[in-house]
Amino acid sequence: MSAEEISNKLWNLCNVLRDDGVTYHQYLNELTYILFLKLSEVKGFKEQIPKEYQWSTLLEITDNKELYDRYRDLLANISAKGDNTTITEIYTNASTTLRKPVNLRTLITQIDLIDWYNESERDTMGQIYEDLLERNANEKRSGAGQYFTPRPLIKVMIELLAPKLGERWNDPACGTFGFMISLDQYLVDRYNYKYDSNDKQRQFQVNEALSGVELVQDAHRLALMNAKLHGLDSTIHLGDTLTDLGKTLKGLDGVLANPPFGTKKGGEKPTRDDLTFVSSNKQLNFLQHIYRSLHKKGTARAAVVLPDNVLFEDGDGQRIRKDLMDKCNLHTILRLPTGIFYSAGVKTNVLFFTRGKTETGNTKNVWYYDMRTNVPSYGKRTPFTRAAFNDFIKAYTGGTDTSKVLMNYDRDIDDKKRESIKDERWQCITREEIKKKNDSLDLGLMVDENLSNGAELDEPIDIAKEALTELNEITKALNNIIKELSI
Repeated sequence: MSAEEISNKLWNLCNVLRDDGVTYHQYLNELTYILFLKLSEVKGFKEQIPKEYQWSTLLEITDNKELYDRYRDLLANISAKGDNTTITEIYTNASTTLRKPVNLRTLITQIDLIDWYNESERDTMGQIYEDLLERNANEKRSGAGQYFTPRPLIKVMIELLAPKLGERWNDPACGTFGFMISLDQYLVDRYNYKYDSNDKQRQFQVNEALSGVELVQDAHRLALMNAKLHGLDSTIHLGDTLTDLGKTLKGLDGVLANPPFGTKKGGEKPTRDDLTFVSSNKQLNFLQHIYRSLHKKGTARAAVVLPDNVLFEDGDGQRIRKDLMDKCNLHTILRLPTGIFYSAGVKTNVLFFTRGKTETGNTKNVWYYDMRTNVPSYGKRTPFTRAAFNDFIKAYTGGTDTSKVLMNYDRDIDDKKRESIKDERWQCITREEIKKKNDSLDLGLMVDENLSNGAELDEPIDIAKEALTELNEITKALNNIIKELSI
């Protein structure tokens, strides 16, 4: 059975449970509890599970009510009885949303019947779980989209930062750990590593190289499971990077992140005392944390997804942008299309920067690429794929061949090569020019064709309607985030 067939089968099982009042998001949590037990058998670590909760033991129970009671007992007590940290973390505060014992039997039976290995591929359990996470994120009612950055975007960010074996990388707002899992796969492909390798370097990659922090317990649970299914025993903290926990994340070779949007509850400021500029704007605090967490050897780098307000906000925003450009070479800003994640009205960017060896004067020029203006709307008819980034990759690298993965790309930015790229979406703005604009980085956008060449402007009523629609979308997105953070 192919990975896609298994994924479809597992996703469709949720439809069986809908009459039990189970939502897709609840189902994915439920599936995580059950899949981990099966995983322990498939991967050979079932001895870490107490005997009475092991997969084979559950299969031996023939009475549905007895099985259901054992399962509820498992969720309530396995954390206390197990001696494995990952098991404890996955099942902390676990409870079932299933109300009918027969539905639990259906899930366990169907999962046991699946052949988890494809003869032509390696173990596909991780791939299948990633697909389920993506489906859940695309299910608007689940509100899970905020934890799932589009995989084509993640892969491009990783390729352009060119991670190496032996480096330490972190995602301070890791959601379901997608950045770090994709980074590990990049290294496996680049260095031709095998997942069953026992050498010290691979063990470092499995246990120490990659780490993350996630605030929301459900997302943290999914992140732990996702990592485990991909062969990783990474440290994924349940907590808030903007507290003292974040102070321990330092000396890193790289950071990849898509921090949560919005402000802290009640306009609260972070509790950690090591940030120079403290704001109620979470993205500004995360940005400051990220460039402070990088080492100062001249090779530490980051790529972070941030909303437009970070580029132009006054006060602390201006001071943090100046500090960023002093301490780092902020060499590239990608203006992303709207609506590829979050809601249609939320405008986002990717900032690429390298931490300098000194504290001042590291940014000389900022190169902008506009993927937002005069582009088609992405959706079912126009899927958002890696191909959308081809011209940007060409401009970023100053190269011409976008058909190959950038395995040998030197991450040092060559302005002369970049200048040779003729693309109306690509432009360089000097640090002096940015300084004259009060350190605003809200630059690099083309002229919208709808507002130029004598095009007829919309009537005021139409403009007002469009603005109201956009405002409603932003409000919905913020409400979803606030709702998740209030859990």
